[in-house]
Amino acid sequence: MALTTRRRAVGTLAAALAGAVAAPAYAQASSRTERGDGPRPLRQAHAHNDYLHPRPLHDALSHGFTSVEADVFLVDGELLVAHEATELDPARTLRGLYLDPLLARVRANHGSVYRGYHRPVQLLIDIKADGAAAYAELHRQLTGYRSMLSRYANGSVRAGAVAPVISGDRAARAPMEAQRVRYAFYDGRLDDLGTAAPASFVPLISGNWTQSFSWQGVGAFPAAERAELRRIVDAAHSHGQRVRFWSTPDLPGPARDAVWTELLAAGVDHLNTDDLAGLERFLRQRRP
Repeated sequence: MALTTRRRAVGTLAAALAGAVAAPAYAQASSRTERGDGPRPLRQAHAHNDYLHPRPLHDALSHGFTSVEADVFLVDGELLVAHEATELDPARTLRGLYLDPLLARVRANHGSVYRGYHRPVQLLIDIKADGAAAYAELHRQLTGYRSMLSRYANGSVRAGAVAPVISGDRAARAPMEAQRVRYAFYDGRLDDLGTAAPASFVPLISGNWTQSFSWQGVGAFPAAERAELRRIVDAAHSHGQRVRFWSTPDLPGPARDAVWTELLAAGVDHLNTDDLAGLERFLRQRRP
């Protein structure tokens, strides 16, 4: 049954005021393309719990992120963005925070989220509860934005400017698998590796780092764990799937840098962070 609480989060007014603050100078200056038309997109940059930043979506895009995450609850027929039910605010909708601004940006940039960038930007939508009902409403909403979305139709995939990927409550999986036409894809787990689930349905494999690896970036990466990481990435890539881990170390310092370095070396596709500027700096220092 859908949640019906409409309690506003304590920080709603503060977040709204913060949204009017200009992007940091680092975001405005250091990541510009040579043409001066915006930040160079970072293919591995994923904004975990993106909606907690002062300017949801916009802060991540100002740092060049190509994947953002929004948690949603179904409340009275609307999809509200929040991490916990106690933080729900009817003004913070998926459409208002993500779908509408993405559509406006795609139109302004002639069909792309980033001008001249022709890969889809990933919108990871984590359904927190009522998976089947929430997905039904999500599909209804996404249909209205289909002009900018990647889609699956009758066995084939057509890439768009934005690729929604559904995570969270596993009850969304069955109704998605049954669709002949959909505007979203499914976030798989390590158990999906090597199964019959195709990349056209499960293009992303996500896992909890701490459940598969003990190493937290201090000391040498155990050889057996490095081999396991590369096995996972190779298995996913061989089926056309991308890889993401959550719960990786995220405090600034050598340990986080060591883990991120190993993830990049293994070919992990998305680095998960709450520190937008920190990951941007890390990635740009490793790119010409």
